[in-house]
Amino acid sequence: MQISGSSAIVVGGTGGLGEATVRRLHAAGAKVVVADVADDKGKELATELGIRYVHTDATDEDSVLAAIAEAESLGPLRISVDTHGGPASGGRLVGKDGSPLALDGFRTTIEFYLTAVFNVLRLSAAAMAKTEPLEEGGRGVIVNTASIAGYEGQIGQLPYSAAKGGVLGMTLVAARDLSPLGIRVVTIAPGTVNTPAYGKSADKLEQYWGPQVPFPKRMGRSTEYAQLAQSIIENDYLNGETIRLDGALRFPPK
Repeated sequence: MQISGSSAIVVGGTGGLGEATVRRLHAAGAKVVVADVADDKGKELATELGIRYVHTDATDEDSVLAAIAEAESLGPLRISVDTHGGPASGGRLVGKDGSPLALDGFRTTIEFYLTAVFNVLRLSAAAMAKTEPLEEGGRGVIVNTASIAGYEGQIGQLPYSAAKGGVLGMTLVAARDLSPLGIRVVTIAPGTVNTPAYGKSADKLEQYWGPQVPFPKRMGRSTEYAQLAQSIIENDYLNGETIRLDGALRFPPK
């Protein structure tokens, strides 16, 4: 699919992965809408690049539909990339005091990291389904974000690992569901990516995780996520797949 001239929505577009993707798609000629809840950062980014920002809660149907409508005002929606985050609970399934892991925390993590991804996926797909097909019948591509924690979650990561595992599990089924409509679905599963969100802790995290990555011996970069997202969008034969972006890292138990 050609990015230039296509309308695109990046949910979580003010975060590390999202901002890098916004900048990459904009540079490639896409008409990008930044969809996020960080209003100050979103407006600043939109002003800098001359694009649109819409306050968007990925868990809320009307909120996501408003962002999609903004993208559709620029042209048929062809690209949806979801990198949003949210609160995540953790802890051992049974604590040292014998108490079970809190149910409310598990539900909240699933809501933000799985249910909200499904929400963006379904609504973006429905919007793309209404567009005119391009060459070979393609209408659009949806890129979701999981994590290698969905494969080998660490001790204390059960809610997050379950949510990201759910995103992995949706990928092939969604691609099959949407194949008659010419809509592709691909998931990126990053490893340890050093984003600006870590602030002053970034150097410490680099020192801890960098040596554990087989090669290259460093944490990932947001720009590498964005580069992969662009490759997925442009390569029409990538579909129904989850791609690990982790330097061959496999999470140890802790």
